[in-house]
Amino acid sequence: MATTRTARTAWQGNLLDGTGEVTFASSGIGEFPVSWPSRAEQANGKTSPEELIAGAHSACFSMALSHGLAGAGTPPTRLDTQADVTFQPGTGITGIHLTVTGEVPGLDEAGFQKAAEDAKANCPVSQALSGTTITLSAKLA
Repeated sequence: MATTRTARTAWQGNLLDGTGEVTFASSGIGEFPVSWPSRAEQANGKTSPEELIAGAHSACFSMALSHGLAGAGTPPTRLDTQADVTFQPGTGITGIHLTVTGEVPGLDEAGFQKAAEDAKANCPVSQALSGTTITLSAKLA
């Protein structure tokens, strides 16, 4: 069964001086302020579209990797994934780098690398962002 998740943004003012608030409507987990300076300069307590993408990508990749490892008979004890989304004003998102460290009993480094590459290629968020260069660093703890 398909699911739909909803987020809304209320924006006031122009791009450079305006501010907005992203509301995660489906989950009800909260409202988060966003602004151009938080996107193009320093976060200063506000989020950005790129940080939201990074959160979605790190979660999706971790789920895909966990599922792949378990399906291969080597479920992970722990996965720690970071997604770094690079934004260049005037150009857009120029790349995403995933970094994952895993605790996977019974799996060697080569097996972990292969599973991580498969998760990178097949997680739905990676597929949605396929027009962007996505790189990966993976290692066992």
